[in-house]
Amino acid sequence: MIKKRTGEVIVTNEKQNELLKRLYGTVGGRCLLKVLTLPTVSKAAGAYMDSPLSKPLIEPFIRKNGIDTSQYIMRDFRSYNQFFTRRIKQGKRPIDRTPSHLISPCDSKLSVYRINEESVFRIKGSHYRVKDLLCNGFLARRFEGGYCCIFRLEVDDYHRYCYIDNGSSSDSVFIRGELHTVNPVAMKHYNIYKRNSREYTVLHTENFGDVVQIEVGAMMVGRICNRRVRTFVRGEEKGRFEFGGSTVVLLFERGTILPDSDLLKNTAEGFETVVKYGEKIGIAAK
Repeated sequence: MIKKRTGEVIVTNEKQNELLKRLYGTVGGRCLLKVLTLPTVSKAAGAYMDSPLSKPLIEPFIRKNGIDTSQYIMRDFRSYNQFFTRRIKQGKRPIDRTPSHLISPCDSKLSVYRINEESVFRIKGSHYRVKDLLCNGFLARRFEGGYCCIFRLEVDDYHRYCYIDNGSSSDSVFIRGELHTVNPVAMKHYNIYKRNSREYTVLHTENFGDVVQIEVGAMMVGRICNRRVRTFVRGEEKGRFEFGGSTVVLLFERGTILPDSDLLKNTAEGFETVVKYGEKIGIAAK
């Protein structure tokens, strides 16, 4: 279930959910998934989405998802992926520049969880550990008692994401895995945040301490396209996802942030909350 920050509940795409239930909830569907999640299949789909052959998909996609094209820099896109990674117009995603304000790195549906002593999360019926997500138990232990923010992007979201503060970064770590959809339906059958391809970076931020930002690939998203920089500023673009729905995860250490109360309330009630790139979602605790 999804809510806007106004409290309005959003009706989800039931047709898409029904298809995913068949894929993940039946024997035949799971056999098909073994083929769909092969790296070669994902690469082939990515090549098609990069080619001019995919251009006819753009207009039907805009109509089906009711995308407000007035927000974006629209041009004669050569391929579907050029459209999918389109840029937002200047001023359409203002960045909250108050140093103590924590901002969303992307347009998404957000859930916020306290990291418990065992570092295990239950997200829409799926369990995983922070150490499995990072493949690094030592790093994972640093975030016990902190917060995990999960930003789930759908196909109609803006698929570029930014840095949440000024700071510097470590080298990124890429973890090869299988590519599954990040729709909640899939989480009932697969621990997808553990299985999916993902990349993480430790961000040394000015106002929120050390933060781990993880980009998680999804079905038919073979590329997580990150910029390689050592220093960054709040709101600066960090990277983009190519075709599909994807997820950004932020891990915060204990005592560094206070998430906005509506986000915590919605998550506790089983709702994801719609947030936008650069929007305030909490404050620094210090």
